[in-house]
Amino acid sequence: MKKEVALNTENRVDFHNNAAFCVGTGRMGLALQQEYMDQLRYVQSECAFSHIRGHGLFSDDMAIFQCWKNEDGTERISYNFTYLDRVFDAYLAAGIKPFLELGFMPEKMASGTQTIFYWKGNTTPPADETKWTDMIKALLRHLVERYGYEEVSAWPCEVWNEPNLPGFWENADKQKYLRLYEISALAVKEVIPEMKVGGPAVCGGSETPKWITDFLDFVKEKKLPLDFVSRHAYMGETPERQGRYLYHTMRTVEDLFSEMQGTRDAIDSYPEFKGMPMHITEFNTSYNPFCPIHDTNLNAAYIAGLLAVLGDVAASYSYWTFGDVFEEMGVPPTPFHGGFGMMANGMIQKPTYYTFRFFNNLKGECIYRDENLLVMRRPDGSLEGVAWNLCRDERKVLELSLNLPVASESVLLTETVDEVCCNPLKMWHEMGEPSSLTAEQLRLLKAAAQPLTESKPLAAGEVPMLTLRENGLVHFVLSAVKKQNDFGYDYEWYRTHS
Repeated sequence: MKKEVALNTENRVDFHNNAAFCVGTGRMGLALQQEYMDQLRYVQSECAFSHIRGHGLFSDDMAIFQCWKNEDGTERISYNFTYLDRVFDAYLAAGIKPFLELGFMPEKMASGTQTIFYWKGNTTPPADETKWTDMIKALLRHLVERYGYEEVSAWPCEVWNEPNLPGFWENADKQKYLRLYEISALAVKEVIPEMKVGGPAVCGGSETPKWITDFLDFVKEKKLPLDFVSRHAYMGETPERQGRYLYHTMRTVEDLFSEMQGTRDAIDSYPEFKGMPMHITEFNTSYNPFCPIHDTNLNAAYIAGLLAVLGDVAASYSYWTFGDVFEEMGVPPTPFHGGFGMMANGMIQKPTYYTFRFFNNLKGECIYRDENLLVMRRPDGSLEGVAWNLCRDERKVLELSLNLPVASESVLLTETVDEVCCNPLKMWHEMGEPSSLTAEQLRLLKAAAQPLTESKPLAAGEVPMLTLRENGLVHFVLSAVKKQNDFGYDYEWYRTHS
């Protein structure tokens, strides 16, 4: 399929690129593992996310809440920040700041025994509200003491995770969540008035719009602190299970965006909240950590389409997750297993990794945007962009003609990620899908995970062309050639004298 794109370097198109604001992770305790931090540091070196959000801040494996009884029966409470300090020190050293999520419930503070995930995060309300709010305040005071008020007050803070789902919040009890939000937000503001606090962190479903409006009504009526509204966004439709793995069709980019626009419109319908930031604190294609789409080039193309539009309605959209050190449904058994991460275990970049590397490093002003292409004019006058070819139903090659003849001798530099040249999943499959990789297999898979990097010289008046194979992703830079030849160096000499 051929497509001509008329470009005008003087044109300006709205494009709010918030892809780098936040990225997701599994529970915080995983940050104590070496592979986790190796992956995060690598991602940060090329994608440079500003914030990181994950579960389990107050879960028992972080050991913050300590409660016991003396011999005389009196209760003693203290707080242990040993692991918290290790995790947050490591985050900040990697150049990323926490996006706090207040949850889950320490077992000794919980009102019930319901848990979720392999690691058994307790998802019941607090038995004693005062103990819960005292813990929040103790946490924040400790963070201020360790990292400074100015630093910590800039970290966003979200109350709980997906309380509209009964697995994440006992019985999906809305009234109990609203009460949790009330006491938590007030506790945050008591210690750090400048800290941005928000919720309700709901996931998609038919009841989501009402959860959002009921939450806003509650906050308005109670005159509670609210600095942002948060929700999640996943594209998976009716699931089909095979063994431990989940397969499902995907909604379109347009359909998911329409849902996010509906939430934006709901927020803006309240004069008190109009224009308030909306954070999508989790998003991906599938909502399951054993869905093979996450390992594919198709996933990279879907995410490119989302990154091109979500900034129109949201202040951030946090990809769930940066890496595959992740244990919601158990320890991953193989390098590729459909994990959420943009990096597979073994430090292997998946195709989606490059979607973020390309978008997070875009510079300049947007001059063109459509469902396949984004073009920026950089400060030095060169053009930079990302193109993608999402193939949902029809496998097709897309040829893009950038109808902007170059004015002088130029070069088109491209990095291509597609099913042919950057597809470690294919190589792993053809190796026989080994669960434990040899050093040689790992070396080859890492090599197969690199984009194809090419250069094409263009004469004055020539029209740049991009060719995208099925589910392809291309980053390109088009710039004038500034020759800086060293005297005597002849690139062509051996071609003519061999």
